[in-house]
Amino acid sequence: MGEPDRRGSAPRVAAVPEATPARLTVSPLPRRAGLRAAGEVDLVTRATWTRALERAVHEGEDVFHLELAAVTFVDVAGVGVLAETVRRLPPGRRIVLHQPPSALSRILQMFWPGLPGIEVSPS
Repeated sequence: MGEPDRRGSAPRVAAVPEATPARLTVSPLPRRAGLRAAGEVDLVTRATWTRALERAVHEGEDVFHLELAAVTFVDVAGVGVLAETVRRLPPGRRIVLHQPPSALSRILQMFWPGLPGIEVSPS
């Protein structure tokens, strides 16, 4: 805490800069159906993540690619949005995850093991 000023009033408190909110950027892939995501998937960015995954449901391609190499964090609820999106895909369609964060793969295995319609690519 700060020191009281010489007049005996309340102590001064130094201003603390606010934390920068987590960001998530999503862009279309240039040569195939899908998206590239970068940043964090959490409470702050969940709406962006949800809207992005809606494209997988509405695009007519059999395979929708998600390049996730630049995603640094995904919370359990974000993985839940992904799992729910996969469940809503028409039969025969799937989402392929490319270079997902290890936590995303672990959470899928823990809470949604064997979920059909999702594939984790080794590349």
